[in-house]
This record gives sequence, C-alpha cells and structure tokens, in this order.
Amino acid sequence: MSHLLGVLLVALAAPAADGGSPLGPILDLPEAPALPPPLPPPDALEQAPDGGAANVPPAPDDPLEFLYAHRINFAAEGAPLVTIRLMEGQDRLEMVGEAALAVTVRGGGAKEIGVPAGTTLSLRLGASQPAQLRYHAQVDDLASRDKDGIAKARALWAGRGFPVELRTIGTVYGIAGRVLDNRRSLVLIGPAQDQAGAQALADEIRRKFGTAATLHEDLVVRPHGVIQVADGAGGVVAVAQDLVIIEPQAGGATLVKRVEYGMGYSFHGFEDRRYRGRLYATLDKDGKLALIEALPLEELLRGLVPKEIFANAPLEALKAQAVTARGEVLAKIGARHLADPYLLCAEQHCQVYGGLGGERPTTDRAVAETRGEALFSKAGLLVDSVYSAVCGGHTEDNETVWGGPPDPSLRGVSDLADGDPREPGRTEAQVRRWIAADPPGYCKLSGMAAPGKYRWVKRFTAEEIDAAFRTMGVGHVVALHPVERGSSGRAAALRIVGDEGEAELRGELVIRRRLGNLNSSAFVVDVETGPDGKPQAFVFRGAGWGHGVGMCQTGAIGRAQRGETYRDILRHYFGGAEITRIY
Repeated sequence: MSHLLGVLLVALAAPAADGGSPLGPILDLPEAPALPPPLPPPDALEQAPDGGAANVPPAPDDPLEFLYAHRINFAAEGAPLVTIRLMEGQDRLEMVGEAALAVTVRGGGAKEIGVPAGTTLSLRLGASQPAQLRYHAQVDDLASRDKDGIAKARALWAGRGFPVELRTIGTVYGIAGRVLDNRRSLVLIGPAQDQAGAQALADEIRRKFGTAATLHEDLVVRPHGVIQVADGAGGVVAVAQDLVIIEPQAGGATLVKRVEYGMGYSFHGFEDRRYRGRLYATLDKDGKLALIEALPLEELLRGLVPKEIFANAPLEALKAQAVTARGEVLAKIGARHLADPYLLCAEQHCQVYGGLGGERPTTDRAVAETRGEALFSKAGLLVDSVYSAVCGGHTEDNETVWGGPPDPSLRGVSDLADGDPREPGRTEAQVRRWIAADPPGYCKLSGMAAPGKYRWVKRFTAEEIDAAFRTMGVGHVVALHPVERGSSGRAAALRIVGDEGEAELRGELVIRRRLGNLNSSAFVVDVETGPDGKPQAFVFRGAGWGHGVGMCQTGAIGRAQRGETYRDILRHYFGGAEITRIY
C-alpha cells in the first residue's frame, strides 16, 4: 500500500541470541516520556478561529493527519484507501505477525523495531488525556445540493429564536471522469457547548417541537498520551507518543487478539481476527487505545461482503451485494466518525468487516468480478446504495427513515413475486391487512430469510413499555399509535399516550431502539388489558427486518435464484440506476 506517509521502515532484526527481548533493536530508545503539556482550558478552545483545533495543525505527511483528515486517499493500484476502526476503548492490544512485523514508534522522531514472525507484540496504555470536544444540537441533515431544503430549515429554526450554524460534511472528488459528491449540510443549533448542555438543548427541542435532535460533536483538541511497546514477557522495550504503526511484511497477516464485535447486539463477543493491512495503534476520543487498519477498498470488501450476506447465495446476488457495499463506503467517506482517527468502523453502524477470517471464495469472486463498480443515478450522481436484510415484501422511501428530500434512487418498491399487485398502504387498517396477508415476497421465497423475520410477533409487558418510554413524561403508557407511515408501512413517528399526557417519538431507528432493537417499524400494536381495564401487555405484529430502504438482501437472493442478473436486481431496487466502473 502507498499513502505517501513518508515513514521509513528499517530492515527487521533477527531474534536475540543472548536471551534478551525477542524484539529487534530500537533506534535511539528514549526513557519513557512524561505526558505532554496540559491542554488549553475550555475558554481558550473557544478562540480557535474556525471552530477547529486550537493546537497547531500537523505537517501534511504526519500519519496522524492521515488518520484524522477524513478525506479520500488512494492506494497504489488506484482503489480508494480506507481506514477502518477494528477496536477502541482498550488499555492493552496484543497481536502476532504470521510474518515479521515492522513497527514504527512515534515520538521525538520515528523509531523502528523489527518483530519476528510468531512473536507477541503487546501495546499498553500509559498516561493519557482524552480529546476535548464541543457539541451542538443537530436538527437536520440534508444533501448539500438541496438548497431549498437548507434555506427552509435555517429560516425555521432562526424563526424559533435559535442561533443556527450550517456545517458541511462529506467530500467531493473525481474518479475516472465521474464526480463523486457525498456532501451533506447539517443544521446545528448553537452555541457550541459541553455534552450535557447540548443534550439539555436537544431535549428541550424535542419537548417543544417534537423534533428528535441528535448531538453533533466537533474535535477541538486531539487525545494525547503514551503507548508502551512490550515484548511477550511483558517487558517495556519502547514508548511512543500518540501512535504506533505496525506493517506486516512479505504479504503476511497480523493476528489481533480479542477483537470485540457486535456491540449493542445479542451476538456481542470477542474473537481473535487476522488482518492483512497496515495497522495503526493510537488513542480514541476517551484517551484509550484504538486499533485502525488501512487497506484498499477492494481488500476491505473481501472481508466485508461475506459478513453482510450469506456467502452461499447465488453469484449474482453476491455481485449485487459487492456493488452496493462499495457504493456505501464511497458514500460515507468524510461523513462518519468526524471526531475519530478513522473513516469507518467495522460494525453495523457503518458496515460489518471481519478481516481475513471472514473471506470466502464465492464473495472474493463477486468482489473481483465487479471491481470498481458503483451505482449512479439517472442524473449521474453516486447512489447511496443502502440495503437491509428483509424488506417484508416492500422496500421503503429514504425520507421515511432518515428524513430529508425524496431520493429518486431510493423509492419504496414492491418486492412481491409474479406481479402480485398488493401494496402495504399507509393507514392503520391497510397495514394491518398487509401484515396479516403474508404475501409471497422474494425475500420470503429465497428461503434465506431467518424464521420470524418476514412476519413476526413481539410481546412486551406493560412494565417493559413503561420503562422504554419513561423519559417521555407520559406516566403509564395506555396506547401506542404510529402516526406517519411510509410506502412499506414502516412508521416514521409514534404517538405515546399515557395516563399523564402524550408525546411523540420521531425517527424509524429511534423507534426501534426504544423498543429493544425491534425487527422493523412496519408494525401494528394491540393492547391486552386486565380485569381492571388497564394494559397488561402490548403485542406488536410486524413485517420485515431492518429499515427497508434500497436493496432487500434476501430479496436479491430470491431474484437471483429466479435468474435475474445483478444488474437487473440493482435496477429494480434503485430506481433504474446504472452500474459504472470508476477504477
């Protein structure tokens, strides 16, 4: 890989013959440095002229700048170079190179050591300081080309008496004659303040206006601290400030121990995972250790696609998944994790990536046969090619799930087989009939939709529902009413009726998370009452698994099983968008 960091790695040393450390010699090993000077106080941070870091910007070839820049870089073979977070929040990282590792220790000048194959490299957190952050309440997120929507949002919130700041995120860049523009405009309510103050403002906005404001964080000063480099016996052989770079040699892989995955889900756990790319050990926002991999997009997809779809699916479905996953990465560059030293995470929040251990020959073939291909709309714009597991027979409109203007490439479409004309509708009665009818969608016919995902039932006790909505200030919940639905029947807003008042919860994902990661928001609710007429339980009957926008993954499998090509599949789900090879 080549990203012009200008870091020189010296030849690896042989294992010690005198019984000393198995790690190679360190050039000019210093004593352990003290923690760097204290960071400026919060009031000094407000004086940063552009709202950015008050400290001096690093040189362009600084590897930390590479991690924090959130802009497009390219690998030697022309594919975008992606940095992806493998772990964070750690006090210790351990890894073993299948081949030798070249390790650059940063601090007072780069120092290089060689780690022989099979030798444990241990990195331990020393004294550290977390990042300093400032927060805004974010009330809208619009495509930067939506000038009318941006102007209306700004006028709305200014008219309500709030100071408004527009913040552009994302990037615009050209590849092979195509302009890829994923810039978005965030509508932020100021002033910038600490997290507690911004959260209080977000809560006030929700209570007064029914808008689910989120928090937007700005990195003001980066985290700072000491990373100790130790051998397998635990002896500290080198120290670094802020960064250690690990470079596998001779095409080898690095085994990283106890990688955490599935955070926030029932399948949460730890496992050892293998990675082929260059690794960066640095500090996360909390001043803990983070491990980041940098690798070309095509290599990333080899460990990502089989984590997002069944590797034994038909090749055409796997190729459709490869194209959509590639487009998703391109659409997210510079628009996620803006206060973190990486572009993407390896979890559901971005896309799931499992390293070499997840790679499969079938998905490797799908990635190779679609190399560099992405979806472009009829207007020539890069499609944000999102996907979900099981649509339930009909996909959803983008604005129902994420707000903003309708995207012509992300319209809800029927996924029923054999021209079945039934539609979900948007009224309570129509959605109830749709769920009960259980029509034959491609995701159901594929045979790969998990049982209980195409149609499902979930029962909550009254106590569980009260706990879920306790912060809404409505008392004991007596009724739940979806009040806005999209084309698939998914709810975009939920009215909560209690014995002390009413409130409204907005946002498809917000609703599902309040209900314990409910399968989807395409549901109807029935109340079971006791002899006293009070609710004893709330029974949700629903359709689908996931947000439903874009490609239905198990639906794509069903379509491939019936002979559709990956181009046919993607045209159906993305409003006639066409595939273009961009590198």
